[in-house]
Amino acid sequence: MNYQLKIALRYLVSKKAHHAVNIISIISLLGVVVTTAALIAVLSVFNGFRGLIMGKLAQLDPQVAVTASAGKAIEQADSVLRVVTAMPGVAAAVPVIEEHALAVFADYQMPVRLKGVPDHYNRLNAMDSLMVDGDWCLHDQVSAYAVVGVGPAMQLHVHPGYLLMLNLYAPKRQGRVNLANPMGAFVADSLFVSGVFQLQQNAYDADLIYVPIDKARHLFDYPTQATQIEVALQPGADEAQFMAQLRQRLGQSYVVKNRLMQQAAAYRLVNVEKWMAFLLMAFILLIATFNVISTLSLLIIEKDESIGILRSLGASDQQITRIFVIEGWLIALVGAVLGVTTGLLLCVGQQHYGWFKLGVDTQSLVVHAYPVVVQWTDVLLAFALVAAIGLLTALVTSLTMRRRLRAGDTTHRD
Repeated sequence: MNYQLKIALRYLVSKKAHHAVNIISIISLLGVVVTTAALIAVLSVFNGFRGLIMGKLAQLDPQVAVTASAGKAIEQADSVLRVVTAMPGVAAAVPVIEEHALAVFADYQMPVRLKGVPDHYNRLNAMDSLMVDGDWCLHDQVSAYAVVGVGPAMQLHVHPGYLLMLNLYAPKRQGRVNLANPMGAFVADSLFVSGVFQLQQNAYDADLIYVPIDKARHLFDYPTQATQIEVALQPGADEAQFMAQLRQRLGQSYVVKNRLMQQAAAYRLVNVEKWMAFLLMAFILLIATFNVISTLSLLIIEKDESIGILRSLGASDQQITRIFVIEGWLIALVGAVLGVTTGLLLCVGQQHYGWFKLGVDTQSLVVHAYPVVVQWTDVLLAFALVAAIGLLTALVTSLTMRRRLRAGDTTHRD
């Protein structure tokens, strides 16, 4: 350890001659600590919300989805399905049809998204756990059924067990419209309602209705087509490798997406909010660093006599300047270590005890407290940010110190 570092450490921990300098030093250090801890906590909260959103969406989104690169539907979906099921690592693969239609129940009506799926579709996802009324059932020995989201259930006033059927209307894909008989331009079908589901995500709850795939083929005139092939992989299967091999076999006519790609817009939105918060906290940390610069300026003035002694002992101006540059780095480093430690302790406490609640009325919320997920990349990023700002502090301190030393030389010559 060279003597510049030893002197800088002594200046850091020793009591200053003037009480005001002690107070300003503590305030500057606390500013770095509090801001760094807040940065860790804010980034971890955004990670928690992102994981919560993606976890909820993953309950219904397929692990891998295959769609047509051009057009709305996959022509000859059965042939594509055979290629997918022949791939190693596939646990299940099913064709689905998703289109818009009009739902009418009694005196109520609304536009909805119909998703035609096989009867065993609930084995591919967590649909059974999302049922809030009735059960998942698309066929039995008596009739065919629909499973509706909580949004259509409320707006159409429909619930399982009603004897009145849910009427569905879809425009004909082919043929001319007879103005004398407008209803002839629609294909109609009717189903009973077997259950109501709720994901607590508006994209699914607002207008989605599940129907048997044969009903969807009839309504939308898709005898051999499917809008999507949904795939579930076996536990332990390499998703990235499977997707690469599947793209190679299917060619450029098809698009293969995992859950993250299917929800790219939602994922991008959360990421944008996270990094906007990071920039805001970085700006606050930069402002807090001004206190460090002020502290070093006061310390330089207070140690004027010590600087003169060091110069008399043969220390060069560069060596003396390096002492106060190291001092600035030490303040930033100590603040970063204490801030990261405090932030991690806050996150661990929030995970276990839920200290900070989302609101007073939490009955309608998915979680009651702010979710937090600590990522080591965020911790490293916080250290890098404090180090970069510490470098800025060191540069300003170096300029201030050199200017003062030159001024001292001029005064001595006069």
